[in-house]
Amino acid sequence: MVGVLQEDAYGAQIADEIENRQQRSVNLSAVHVTLYRLEDKGLIKSSFGGSTNERGGRRKRIYSVTNAGFAMLKAIKDSRMDLWKLIPQLNFKDQ
Repeated sequence: MVGVLQEDAYGAQIADEIENRQQRSVNLSAVHVTLYRLEDKGLIKSSFGGSTNERGGRRKRIYSVTNAGFAMLKAIKDSRMDLWKLIPQLNFKDQ
């Protein structure tokens, strides 16, 4: 979701986006733990956005995909496409 949301990629927004797109509930703490782990691995990086009154003056931690993260995403996509190509193309007829 970090790559999808780009400048809006912060914890709560990522959780909301996952819930909306995947129709499943997400624990915000789990999202933050995952973001920290991805950052530790160098796949994403973070910076602080500006403070806002609606957040009580607190700043959002905005995440973005690194070059290594993009390379990993591409490798995963390629691997899945290779697996998809191995599945025989089936013709389903209306029954």
